[in-house]
Amino acid sequence: MAPSATAPESLSPSTTLDTTENNLQPFFVLHRARSRKSEKKPTGTWKTRRRIDLSPSLPKNGENLDAEKAEAWDDCRHVGIRMEAFDDVWSKIKSTIKDVLRDINTNVFNEIHHWVRESFNMITSFATPTFPEATGSFPMVTDAASKQLFTGLVLTKNMEFVDDLLTFEELGSYLKSQGCHVANLSSLEFSVKNGIGGCLRSLLRQFLMVALDAPDVSILATWYREQGSCNNPVVIIIEDMERCSGSVLSDFILMLSEWVLKIPVILIMGVATTLDAPKSILQSNALHHLCPCKFILGTPPERMDAVVEAVLVKQCSGFSISHKVAVFMRNYFVSQDGTLTSFIRALKIACAQHFFMEPLSFMLWFLLGDDNLMLQGEKYGLSPEMMLKHALNLPSYQSYGRNKIAKQQDETLVNGLAELKKLQCQWSTVILCLYEAGKCDKVTLLDLFCEALDPESFKSRAPDNGGGLENDSGVSSSDFYKHQQYHTTRKSGFICQAVQKLRDLPAVQLRKLLKGWEKYTVSAPQIHDKVKKLLSEVKFEDGKSLGQDLSTISKRHASRKHLKIEDSKAVNEKAAKLLESMVRNYMQPLECVPFHEIVCFKNVNALQTALIGDPRRRIQVDLLDVRNIIQCSCCISSSNTLLPSMHDSSIMYTLAQEHGDLINLHDWYQSFKSIVLCLSNKGKHGSNYSPSLKKRKATTEPAKPSEASIQARFCRAVTELQITGLLRMPSKRRPDYVQRVAFGL
Repeated sequence: MAPSATAPESLSPSTTLDTTENNLQPFFVLHRARSRKSEKKPTGTWKTRRRIDLSPSLPKNGENLDAEKAEAWDDCRHVGIRMEAFDDVWSKIKSTIKDVLRDINTNVFNEIHHWVRESFNMITSFATPTFPEATGSFPMVTDAASKQLFTGLVLTKNMEFVDDLLTFEELGSYLKSQGCHVANLSSLEFSVKNGIGGCLRSLLRQFLMVALDAPDVSILATWYREQGSCNNPVVIIIEDMERCSGSVLSDFILMLSEWVLKIPVILIMGVATTLDAPKSILQSNALHHLCPCKFILGTPPERMDAVVEAVLVKQCSGFSISHKVAVFMRNYFVSQDGTLTSFIRALKIACAQHFFMEPLSFMLWFLLGDDNLMLQGEKYGLSPEMMLKHALNLPSYQSYGRNKIAKQQDETLVNGLAELKKLQCQWSTVILCLYEAGKCDKVTLLDLFCEALDPESFKSRAPDNGGGLENDSGVSSSDFYKHQQYHTTRKSGFICQAVQKLRDLPAVQLRKLLKGWEKYTVSAPQIHDKVKKLLSEVKFEDGKSLGQDLSTISKRHASRKHLKIEDSKAVNEKAAKLLESMVRNYMQPLECVPFHEIVCFKNVNALQTALIGDPRRRIQVDLLDVRNIIQCSCCISSSNTLLPSMHDSSIMYTLAQEHGDLINLHDWYQSFKSIVLCLSNKGKHGSNYSPSLKKRKATTEPAKPSEASIQARFCRAVTELQITGLLRMPSKRRPDYVQRVAFGL
């Protein structure tokens, strides 16, 4: 485009106006280059122009456009249904995660409560103050032993404290349910600015439910004695001790130790690094008053494995993720220092994007129940024909499921989803059996989960059966037995590591492992029977060996020792081969199953953008696609034409697409000016053809912007593009050019 040639034609050719155009006043970026330089041809090689094209497709005819509009309207109408299904699915996932984390900490919480009761009994055994003594303004004078403050150090082992917030909240709720008076204090309340008074205010606010300007510990003692029954301890939980001010926390401990007989306070502090951390934070006089007891919570990998097992392996909600998404989320979890909260946040974003992007994702919730899918769809205004049309166009059905699920189209979707649900159950069973075997070699479930989802790994270990679905295993069983070798997995991997470890297990551990398999395979009878048979062989061998009388060991028994070892190894080998056959026959990744798009989220790029962010790309998209964002009447009617009603920054950046790496400011300005004056030019041309002068005078023409206002708008838009990181301002060597620093989307 050459707006610099068209813009002057619309203006008056007077000398005064030309002088005004060439004398660009407001900002230094508009200084015109010298005339002698403009006459010279550039000696260097100009870079190729780079243009961002958001709509590379060809223009479509009216019929296709109307069809797309109707389909888009229909999809927008059903977004609410999918979001309703998302709320149900995520509430199920969230409650499952909360229950899992609570179950992990149940044993530790029981130990803490038992220790709290023992400590309370020890405090009350020193002395029982009367009501006047307990509510007095001064502490009781007793021996040093009665000033000991029982302190529980809870080792969290987390790099990020955000994971522990829920843990200590659950601990407080658990102790309250057992009758204890509990207050939770954060590290922010132990700052030098707030001092010890801030800690007391928080305690009084939580116990007395009032805010006092002049806090006093005697008020807390009075409140405790007025409860009527003094049979319950007062527990103060400090969530993160290592972030507290050492001097303030030391003063707080000294104060509590003086009042511990009047207020039976028991302190619980969270420690993230080592149990020796109090020695480096607290003062020595405060350490002398502590009587510590150590408690250790589950490690982040243990909690992560428990969440993955309950949510993604057992699929409590039916929602699943693809191999690439799983690998990305695992790497994101590791990069966030093992923060479980970051993994849960990524899982929620993936779930929300799945329901927003996939039209048939609302079916996921119905897969968990026994209700008729088609009837449920009609309940929400979705016809079976429309659901079937979308389902048959899914890539997975086109690749794997055509002519494999059902001959009649009306049964294809129902049968395909039933097959999908069955294969999911089989896959989960095999993963749990592998994990049970891999525990002996410290294989994490998250790593095992990522490898089991890999479609390429499945294709490498399974015979070539054309990707169809046959029989219960998902692959033709007759083809498997033609191959005598076990294509379990690649030569190195977590699955192979779990299988190899199984061959070296002692009989006692093998029997324990098979007991776990027996529990996991209840829903898969074809596997369950083989596990029970193998378990009976292990019991028989073990029983025969235990039946021997140790006092009758002879040389003949010693000669048979090697034979019994060989028998034990034979049982281990049978267990390993059983696991290999389970992996080969039943562990088919979800991405190899028709209609998996309904339940499986695969768009790893969208998840990465949502988590990590790409603000520069987002700014470019918004600037170039502003007409679709604003959706005003003038922009919709003008197709892709730039209009003066658009935002100046959007006009400028769209015009910048016509330039290369370097943009000549004056050419850019003339292009911008021609767009801004477009509306006034149209009014001027229209007035030349008006039949009478009166009508021309009566016509309301928009006021033509002045040259100074256009320059000011131009410079402001350039500054905005510089602030957003899309442009670099002119240098002293080239004052008449700006440089683009962002390309491509």
